Amino acid sequence: MFSVLLVIFCIAVLLILHTYLFYPLLMITLFKRSKTAIREFGHNDELPQVAVLVAAYNEEKVIAEKIISVFSSTYPLNKIKVYVGSDASTDNTDAIVEDLKKKYARLELVKFAGRVGKINIVNQLQSLGDEHLLIMTDANVIFRPETIFELVKSFRDERVGMVAGNIVKESLSNEGIAYQEKKYMSLENRIKLGESNAFNLVMGAEGGCYAIRNSQFSKVPSNFIVDDFFITLQTLQRQKFVLFNNKALCVEDVPSDTSGEYRRKVRISSGNFQNLFFFKRLLLTPWRSVGFAFWSHKVLRWLTPFFLILSLLMSLCMVPYNTLFLALFLVQFVGLIFPALNYLFRFENRLLKFISHFYLMNFALLEGFIKFTKGIKSSVWQPVKRNV
Repeated sequence: MFSVLLVIFCIAVLLILHTYLFYPLLMITLFKRSKTAIREFGHNDELPQVAVLVAAYNEEKVIAEKIISVFSSTYPLNKIKVYVGSDASTDNTDAIVEDLKKKYARLELVKFAGRVGKINIVNQLQSLGDEHLLIMTDANVIFRPETIFELVKSFRDERVGMVAGNIVKESLSNEGIAYQEKKYMSLENRIKLGESNAFNLVMGAEGGCYAIRNSQFSKVPSNFIVDDFFITLQTLQRQKFVLFNNKALCVEDVPSDTSGEYRRKVRISSGNFQNLFFFKRLLLTPWRSVGFAFWSHKVLRWLTPFFLILSLLMSLCMVPYNTLFLALFLVQFVGLIFPALNYLFRFENRLLKFISHFYLMNFALLEGFIKFTKGIKSSVWQPVKRNV
């Protein structure tokens, strides 16, 4: 019996280590350059028309800066059309966009009378124009002058279906979970660059900034929450490249509000499990690059809350056989209550804050799974409070 318990414990721990340590190290250290030559546009080439799609709900604090950043591009402005879909905004978002239309003729505001959610807005905006390329972006993701060109240049190669941008997280302070989120997302971008170099894929382009061929766009089911991952996997299933361009820089503010960010994580987690079951067939081929990356980068991470519970229970069950497992059980139990301890004592030590962040995000994954099992009927969202 002890041997069985020990094997289960070791498997759970190894799977956690694989998704959080071994796989990231593999991607970051071994794949610093792309194995595939990609044909690219130059600045003097005839560049394709692009449509920039922005879904916005009560974004009066950031929408003007966002639009101005898009039209400050080095990309030919006569080849950029911006569509802002306002999801029944109740603040000054619509008025700000209407005012900016006086300056930017290729800016269009699409108003929605009632809340419909980002998915339905994106689906509707995509159908409005005939631009060759679509750039999906969030209202609080601010472009650099070269962002659009860097997103577009790889599309000269017909094998490329999507290109993910490099979103740099910034914050006015390191309060709450801002510092941990900045470091976590920086690591994520490095992993995505490694995946792109190794396999010509990114296991989930971040919805804040990515480009896709209009012909490759997949209408997202209206009740789906994580649309960017759905569109990414659909593109990969068509055997198109999904690349990461670390030069396609843009900036996003990181909220310091822990409770608001936690709720956002729960919502995203429920959407992750929607995608997991929708694309479950990809799990049957873990020896292929898409299956291997899906398992290693996403699925095992989404299942980590269950591995943590399993390793805790196995440690407790093995205490009668070896008192060493009592210590392991206590260490894991303390880890579980770290978010509460951080809330009470406000840790200053960064290691302790990262441990708290790890367990807090896994609680969000577990809550998201519970929400998923109850059924998700709407993708309508509430933006996290902006720091700006």
